[in-house]
Formats: sequence, structure tokens, C-alpha cells
Amino acid sequence: MLLPELKLRRDKIRSLMAQQGIDAALITCNVNLIYTYGRVVSGYLYLPLHSPARLFVKRPNTIEGEHILPIRKPEQLPQLLEECGLPQPSRLMLEGDELSFTEYNRLAACFPQTEVLPCGTSLIRQARSVKTDLEVELFRRSGAAHIRAYQQIPSVFQRGMSDRDLSIEVERLMRKEGCLGIFRVFGQSMEIFMGSLLAGDNAAVPSPYDFALGGEGVDPSLPGGANGCLLGEGQTFMVDMGGNFFGYMCDMSRVFSIGPLCERAEQAHRVCLDVQEAVTAKARPGVTGEELYNTAIQLVTEAGFADYFMGVGQKARFVGHGIGLEINEAPVLAPRMKQELLPGMVFALEPKIVLPGIGPVGVENSWVVTADGVEKLTPCNEEIVVL
Repeated sequence: MLLPELKLRRDKIRSLMAQQGIDAALITCNVNLIYTYGRVVSGYLYLPLHSPARLFVKRPNTIEGEHILPIRKPEQLPQLLEECGLPQPSRLMLEGDELSFTEYNRLAACFPQTEVLPCGTSLIRQARSVKTDLEVELFRRSGAAHIRAYQQIPSVFQRGMSDRDLSIEVERLMRKEGCLGIFRVFGQSMEIFMGSLLAGDNAAVPSPYDFALGGEGVDPSLPGGANGCLLGEGQTFMVDMGGNFFGYMCDMSRVFSIGPLCERAEQAHRVCLDVQEAVTAKARPGVTGEELYNTAIQLVTEAGFADYFMGVGQKARFVGHGIGLEINEAPVLAPRMKQELLPGMVFALEPKIVLPGIGPVGVENSWVVTADGVEKLTPCNEEIVVL
């Protein structure tokens, strides 16, 4: 990662720290280390408000450079700061929403004379919600690779396949295009592999996770996605794989059908495309997530598909979500979300309908907020592909 890019990211965090009177941050969680250092290490990035950052590394022991020092345990931090000529912080923030209770208390105990604050997670996520130019370019490159993989899906489909069989083939296509495989989600309670392939009525099976569509999965230990059902004539399946090609979670869903579909399915899909068009036409800096959600709900209700929108029975109460190094960042397009869009925010918009006996229809694309609107990062055919 280029040093000017890392400095830009760190200075965004510093600006937010200064607003809250925080004079240092101690960063140790993987995603935040990627953001501030450019890679995962076992150790700590110490970010003072007015001095260069210091990296204290446990593993790997091959990392060397200016402002990089080895460390064995966090209790060494105060002495190492002194050796670097840095004062002990007065107000230090930790990643309170990500560290374990034990780890948080251990780090806090290293600074007995310091006011330790747990706000590091929320503050860094706020900084990450507005992407730099380089981050947006990585999204564009991810979108291109994502599209190349999806365009090959018809070539690996065979009649008589199960959803699990086809999901494995799609995952292979994604990996061949460079997908890293890991699906990063903020929080401890959401787990998923590379994404999901949801076919027929399995798309309507409720999930314990906050997903638009669930799926039973093949085992109760991972209740989501394909469940081994056969892909049947006149049904649809939706491919929703996470496009993590450069560490950033590009998001895109497309729908395929086994043979032709009934008119109602085609109509429902068209409604989802209309929702996408209406929401993105309205999306621009200053508009809130709640306004965009209400736009989607109004259109779907008027079209007569509200009962099947974003799930059946158990519904997702959002129509879009921020994406970045994790799949669920700010902003969120949902009720009561008053956060206004800002230039540089990136979000996935996913209007989806599930029709009993047929399956899912709809679309999902990634978008970046520009100065006067939004730019699509995943420009790919959005019509249902008949197999």
C-alpha cells in the first residue's frame, strides 16, 4: 500500500479523534489494520494525533522499516512508547466493539494513568464509510472481475444439478478470477462462506442472519444458502457471491431460470429493476437512507408485490447497505436511518422478491456516491438469464 494513501486514511481517523479530544488510538483488529497499515499483522498500530504512527509487530517477524518495532506482549507498549520519544496518551481509544472483554481489559490495564475509551470501532468505521479514490478504484476492478465470473455461469450449468453442485462451480469461477474467498462481515453473529446460491423455495427459508434472503444451508451449523435441492424446470436461482478480489467486499446478485418463466415472475423482476432505477435516480449527497428505503417500499407496494419483497414471512427491513472492507458498513438504506449520503460512500442496493413455487427475482449492484448522484460499479446484464 502506498504511504500517501495510508497517511490519507490515518488522517481521516485523526480528524475524528481531534473532534472528540482523543490523542491516540491503539489498533489491533484485522480489518482496521488493513485500512491503516495495508495488511494483516499480529500486533498493534499506535496512532498518535500529532506524530507518525508506530507499528509494534509480534508476527510475522520479517517486517522491518521506519517506525516499526518488535513486541512480545502488550505490557511492553508504555516502555516502547517512551523509547520512541512519545508521551503516554491522556485519552486513548480502543476498538471496543471488536476486542474480546479480556483483551480489551488487558490493553486498558497497560495504561493505568490514561482515560481509555471504547469508541475506536465506531470512529474508525465512520472514517472507513467514505472511501478514498484508491478504494473506489479497487471496487471498480473488483466489479470487473465479478462480472467476468458471472458471465461464465451458463457454461458450468448442467440439467439435473443440485443448487449445491452449481454453487461449488460458481465459487470456482470466482476463485479463478481472483476472488480471495473470505467473506468479511462486521460482528460475531453473522457467518457465511463466499456468498449464496438460492434456488426455488429455499430462497424464502428464514435465516438467523440479517440477510435479504436466507436459505436453509446444508447443515444447521451454517444455516444459510444452498440446501442441496435439485434445480427444477420453471424455477429461478439467484447468485449472490461476495466479490472480495482486493480486500473490498463488492456485492452483486443476478438471477437465472431453468427454462422460461411465467409472466408474473417476469413482472416481479421488472418491478425490482424499477426500484433500482427509482432509488438510484434519487440517491445523491444529502439524501438519507430512510428516504431511499421509503422510495423502494412505495413502488413495490403500488406494484402489488409488498408481501414478497425482501423475503416472505420473515423480511429484511432494509433495501441496501454500505460495503467496504466488510459487507455491512455505513450507510444503511432502512427505516429510521437518518444518516445522509456523502460523496465517496459505497453501498449495495438489493431489491429482491421471492415468489412461492418459483424462487427469487431481482438484482443487486454496488454503487459509489458521487458529487451529484451515484455511479454503478457492477455494470452487467440485469435481465433474467434463461438456461
